[in-house]
Amino acid sequence: MKIIAVTQRSSELIKQLIAVWESSVRSTHKFLTEEDIQNFKKSLPTVLTKITHLIIAIDGQSRPIAFMGINEPEIDMLFVDDKNRGQGIGKSLIHFGITNYQANQITVNEQNPQAKGFYEHMGFAAYQRLATDDQGKPFPILRMKLKK
Repeated sequence: MKIIAVTQRSSELIKQLIAVWESSVRSTHKFLTEEDIQNFKKSLPTVLTKITHLIIAIDGQSRPIAFMGINEPEIDMLFVDDKNRGQGIGKSLIHFGITNYQANQITVNEQNPQAKGFYEHMGFAAYQRLATDDQGKPFPILRMKLKK
């Protein structure tokens, strides 16, 4: 596995990242309906092209297996393909973001306890709870900061 910061965001790369996102979301975001998934999926190409820093983890065949988006100082997104979870890829991406971009904040869906636990394990602590997500949907989110 190799981690790289992406500057060129081709339509092929975006398509590959959407596949990673969907695999991850279907595995971890059980609270979402199919309609929710499809709506988020439609907006993803725009989100992925506008995020300030797009960091991807690639396998030995140069295929994306995970990605992270950072708008300093916040990690806006982190998704690992379901078949690659549990291999330390998310941990490596978090360390990369902290080291290279001073990323020290993250927002997580409260209804995704695996992610919340992972970020706590990585040293983040919740400091704010909001009843809705950034789109106003009824998915409570937690804002977390890296403990000093």
